[in-house]
Amino acid sequence: MDGKTPACCGAGRGTAAPGEAYLAAARAVPQAPEAERAALRAALRPVPGGIFEMGARQSRFAADLDSPRRKVKLSPFLISPTAVTTAEYARFAAATGYRSVAEREGWSYVFHLLLPDPAAWPDSPPGLPWWRRVDGACWQAPEGPGSTTAGREDHPAVHIAWYDALAYCTWAGLSLPSEAQWERAARGGLAKRRFPWGDQMEPGGIPAMNTFRGQFPRQTDADPGWTGTVPVTAYAPNGYGLWNMTGNVWEWALDRFGPLAPPSRLPVLDPAADPDAATPAAPRVQRGGSYLCHDSYCDRYHVHSRTRNDPDSSTGHSGFRVAAPQSSATADAAG
Repeated sequence: MDGKTPACCGAGRGTAAPGEAYLAAARAVPQAPEAERAALRAALRPVPGGIFEMGARQSRFAADLDSPRRKVKLSPFLISPTAVTTAEYARFAAATGYRSVAEREGWSYVFHLLLPDPAAWPDSPPGLPWWRRVDGACWQAPEGPGSTTAGREDHPAVHIAWYDALAYCTWAGLSLPSEAQWERAARGGLAKRRFPWGDQMEPGGIPAMNTFRGQFPRQTDADPGWTGTVPVTAYAPNGYGLWNMTGNVWEWALDRFGPLAPPSRLPVLDPAADPDAATPAAPRVQRGGSYLCHDSYCDRYHVHSRTRNDPDSSTGHSGFRVAAPQSSATADAAG
């Protein structure tokens, strides 16, 4: 982030990341057997193509570059109904031997209230004291040494860098959604609404997503056993049958971060993400907000909200979901 815009979103590693090496490792992951790739694709949900309005009428955070609204035209596509879970990521890691960026670097960022003794981990990125650099933290030890994902198999995999998400996609024969695909899916068929279900954050006074509750970042109103994330099927799905498109964890998109295409009378079909091979270490887009978003500080939990981070960045609230083109046969069956 730019250091001036409120950011619960985490920070990069602050070092010269070997982007080409991480990208090459992600691309070199062996593919899953054909039957497994077919099963992973079959689990995806269809999202209809067409024209929709992307972005916000006006940005709250100018640096997010999420306004004004513009018309985007997409072909039909498929997207996973949930973020990739710890169980699914574990199956991928066991099959390929892939080691995440956090595992290779030996550390990741953990939110301080999730640590049994925050004072034991005093190092924080500049201006973000609630994030602590924890040696040994990674997707299978979310809070560092001594922690596990036992009991959280159905929670989203976290401490996932963009390169790690790309590696999973290589194995699965799938892709990360483009930013436009992600927002189209998140809206669930609704137009000009703030959330996947409408405009009220808590319809009927009932929470509809997992965001920070309490006094950010010092105190949470959650139960004593708070783990930050919740199961990927917590709360209700949107109109396309997709869970937790806002809140819970930030989700990586394929695109390089930058200004969205300017409004046009004739929207471009399937706006392309920046080719990863051209800029392997360029900041990437994250969408959807997380369990740390709070209206007192960083309310990036709307369907139009976006942020950026370095592709080697890994934090305890970063995950992803997957997508694929929709074949004509699939589109006919869905329509």
